[in-house]
Amino acid sequence: MKLIDLNSKGGIGANSMYVELGPFSLVIDSGVHPKLTGREALPAFEKIPARHLDAIILTHTHLDHLGSIPILARLFPTSPILTSLPSALLMPRMLHNSVSIMTLQRDELGLKEYPLYTRSEVEKLVLRVWESPYHRRRVFEANGEELYVTLLPAGHLAGASGVLLEYRHQRIFFTGDILFQDQWTVRGASLPEGKIDILVMETTRGNAVRQATRQEEAERLLLSINDSIESGGSVLIPAFALGRMQELLMHLSYARKNGELLEAPLFCSGLGVDIADYYDELHRKTGLVHFSRKLIKELRPKVLPDFIDPHRGGVRHKGIYLLSSGMVVEKTPSYAVAASLFGDTLSSILFVGYCDPETPGGEIRRLNQGDRYLFKGLDYEAELKARVEGFDLSGHADREDLLKMAQQLEPRAIVLTHGEPAARQYFLDRLSAPSGVLNPVPGEMYEV
Repeated sequence: MKLIDLNSKGGIGANSMYVELGPFSLVIDSGVHPKLTGREALPAFEKIPARHLDAIILTHTHLDHLGSIPILARLFPTSPILTSLPSALLMPRMLHNSVSIMTLQRDELGLKEYPLYTRSEVEKLVLRVWESPYHRRRVFEANGEELYVTLLPAGHLAGASGVLLEYRHQRIFFTGDILFQDQWTVRGASLPEGKIDILVMETTRGNAVRQATRQEEAERLLLSINDSIESGGSVLIPAFALGRMQELLMHLSYARKNGELLEAPLFCSGLGVDIADYYDELHRKTGLVHFSRKLIKELRPKVLPDFIDPHRGGVRHKGIYLLSSGMVVEKTPSYAVAASLFGDTLSSILFVGYCDPETPGGEIRRLNQGDRYLFKGLDYEAELKARVEGFDLSGHADREDLLKMAQQLEPRAIVLTHGEPAARQYFLDRLSAPSGVLNPVPGEMYEV
């Protein structure tokens, strides 16, 4: 197998991998880098040596894996897009949202090249999608040879897939973003049966040590919410719109039914609430997602007030604010509410997933009580008096589980991907394989 990591910046960003097996050429995922803009945020498509792709394979619909597929599809106009049934439904919604964001950025930041693709392109892209049920082999033929592709549930979020490639006598498994434990909305990952020749594995949590079980963290989250509500404060829970927000809606709904959550108004906003409708549809159509709109109706979430300005009193209604974005980036609801609650000793800002250290969320998590912080996007500075806590409810597998997976599959070679340098180093120090463990340099071709 030949491969090129097309994520030009490395780490976690515009995830994309070129794969060549005999006469077959594939690209697995085509994302955008969340911290970059313009064409700098794209994978290095110019490094693709093939003139034709037999398929573009999408593992899941987070934008760091999905966001540049319309551009890749434009470069390879006859290539089908292979993905799971849930991802096929979610893909256009996420891409339309991406067009909206790029249009805003064009106006606000003067990025004349934005949007990088149009709504019309997104709609036409849907016609090229091949929906593939989990565990079903799909065959590609070229020059008298056959390549088999099988998608396996990856547990990360609705529709997330691992990818098993079988060519001649080789079996290659790409984990995608993977989680083995069941979540509230989706079941945990399935692994291929038998040994694997090459394992291409994510490394996101290689630098994170889990201190408690997911259940213990979920219970601790409820205790922190109740503590602030009982004290007369408010709670901000910044959450990724796809996956994490639906998980938390489920958790809060169950807790309220069981009397474990104090009564308080719940405010939600934007894309995450919209995607809840898609999760409900996926539950009814596929049974692969456990979610119902009835749960939201029981929670009675309120629409976030249009204008929240920390200069003018900020949050005027006490309650629980479950809002996008998970990393509290500028010009999002969670950014404005975080600024408004920042100086309130009775309130809390509760993080439930990964935060890039260079985002506002990552910066806030590193602060100590009494530190001052400038919310640049609002020209607002305040002293941290609110309680800031983190809860380990990540959708990525723990490093111990990834090590166990690698030992179970017994690959002759391992390729590391989707992780920051320290996370990858953890696995380089601990994994071994007969043909070695590869940490590919972006843009370089390797034969594994």
